[in-house]
Amino acid sequence: MFNLILFGPPGSGKGTQSEKLIAKYGLKHLSTGDLLRSEIANQTPLGLEAKKIMDKGQLVPDEVVIGMISSALDNNPKAKGFLFDGFPRTSAQAEALDKLLELKNTGIAAMLALEVTEEELVKRLLKRGETSGRSDDTNETVIRARITEYRNKTAVVADYYAQFDKVVAVKGEGTVDDIFGALCKEIDDRM
Repeated sequence: MFNLILFGPPGSGKGTQSEKLIAKYGLKHLSTGDLLRSEIANQTPLGLEAKKIMDKGQLVPDEVVIGMISSALDNNPKAKGFLFDGFPRTSAQAEALDKLLELKNTGIAAMLALEVTEEELVKRLLKRGETSGRSDDTNETVIRARITEYRNKTAVVADYYAQFDKVVAVKGEGTVDDIFGALCKEIDDRM
């Protein structure tokens, strides 16, 4: 099983590139947001627990999210691998994910980190805000705060995987196809 984490700040192109990677490599997309919505819609025990927590405006605890990921892995026994998107966001989540994957006799092959300058991120998000309907993509101050939040809180996940030599920096600027080609080269080198 070949498991990847696609990593990068808001506006780095994760959504665009993950669709292309999933199509090319036959990976199963694991977005924690999608998992949460699905578990809630299906009224599973984990989904009901998550809904209660979310209804109070709180973040769903790591154990619940890991439980949902475990279910997704179990429900897709024939998957060639998984592309993790939006998870892990903390080093504690990364450690929990690694433990879970080890129990399933697999692991993370690589973390592909899309690197994009802050000015390019702001430009992309403002452009996306013109059509996305997302209010957090229309205000430059809010966008810069999101990028800072990402750097302060989420970038530590890259530090965690760097100690295992699994982080691969990929230039996230250029054409969609150029970036995709660079990602594919890194994946092909590791498969």
